[in-house]
Amino acid sequence: MTVTTLAAPQAGITKKSMQFVVLASSIGTIIEWYDFLVYATSAALVFNKLFFPSIDAKAGTLAALGTYAVGFFARPFGGALFGHFGDRIGRKSMLMLAMFVMGAATLCIGLLPTYAAIGIWAPILLITLRIVQGIGLGGEWGGASLMVIEHSPAAQRGFYGSLVQIGFPIGLVLSTFTVAMVAKMPEADLLAWGWRIPFLLSSVLFAIGVFVRMRIDETPVFLEMQEKKTLAKSPVIEALTKGRGSFLAAIGLKLAEVSWVYMLTVFIVVYATTKLNMPKAFVLQGVLYAALLELLTIPFFGWLSDKVGRRPLYLWGAIFTILFAFPLFWMLDTKAPAIVTLAIIIGMNLGHALMFAPESAYFPELFKGPMRCSGASFGFQVSAAIGGGLAPVLATGLLAYYGGTSGVSIMLVGLGAITLIAALFARETLRDPV
Repeated sequence: MTVTTLAAPQAGITKKSMQFVVLASSIGTIIEWYDFLVYATSAALVFNKLFFPSIDAKAGTLAALGTYAVGFFARPFGGALFGHFGDRIGRKSMLMLAMFVMGAATLCIGLLPTYAAIGIWAPILLITLRIVQGIGLGGEWGGASLMVIEHSPAAQRGFYGSLVQIGFPIGLVLSTFTVAMVAKMPEADLLAWGWRIPFLLSSVLFAIGVFVRMRIDETPVFLEMQEKKTLAKSPVIEALTKGRGSFLAAIGLKLAEVSWVYMLTVFIVVYATTKLNMPKAFVLQGVLYAALLELLTIPFFGWLSDKVGRRPLYLWGAIFTILFAFPLFWMLDTKAPAIVTLAIIIGMNLGHALMFAPESAYFPELFKGPMRCSGASFGFQVSAAIGGGLAPVLATGLLAYYGGTSGVSIMLVGLGAITLIAALFARETLRDPV
């Protein structure tokens, strides 16, 4: 990824330094999302057989997706913990620690014995490592976003912030490609050892991320607060009290976006392969194409948010998710390759990218500097736990209960309505200083 054409950043920071800050923040985010999404895809495809083989197929799938959801419930704790210390001792140190936590957990999952080897301890250890993974990811996003936003020129915070968000589709491309490759293996080999490959490859990405991130500087905004002794004593508490309105807005704004993307990348994989009997490789290929297009749409929408504001993008995105909740499954149910792929591409790039792109700028802008890392991180991760952790599990239950996808679509409409209301009441931050 190159940023050679970007305008010069704020005074005192060279253009070259700004490019390196963007690179370092983005590469770490890529690694974090790769790790998290490898687990999500593996949970949908193989973990039911490897870690929950003693229960029937449907219950095993729900159990595997339940371990996936556990990671989301750990993310708010990570957001609060890393956010607190990010506001107290610095963005950079917490950013490094979050990556270490996430990388170690992912590597250990790749080395974990299965149920056949150690029995009930296998799912217990899997859940434990998933919790650690969630804590690490909970601390990653806020630190990476603030490193970029607090270095950025005011007129381009949306665009620079969107480059952090690119970590998601790149991580998704890498994880989907890797899992798709191992999914082509004979099933016996895949279940015996092939599933471990995507997790073990994470150690290579981790080494690259550490090398790059060690060379970035603390943000000028934090250094100024430190020098003037204006750091908050209890930033999480202040975010929940003094910044209560912004905190609630962040939760509502995130809800439709995060539930939508994990429906498209997790639930749809389960639905298409088990209910529609479509090949795993084909469904993963559709997700891959959608993520590749997001490499263009996310920076574009980030740039657009610097022109029209952050709020309009959320309004448009929420309205889209409401209108597309039923057509999405109508298109999937055709089983026609071109139509299924188009449905995933449209859903990802208008239901997700439109709202995801401005988040790295919008959420930090909602909070004052001394509580910015805590407020943005905690609000982001609480909503991720609700929308991302529960949505695929609830959708799987609704599908089994109703025997169709109407209940799932109604759920998506409801989540979209919550985000629409949040966007209507949230303030615009385009011109606000950081």
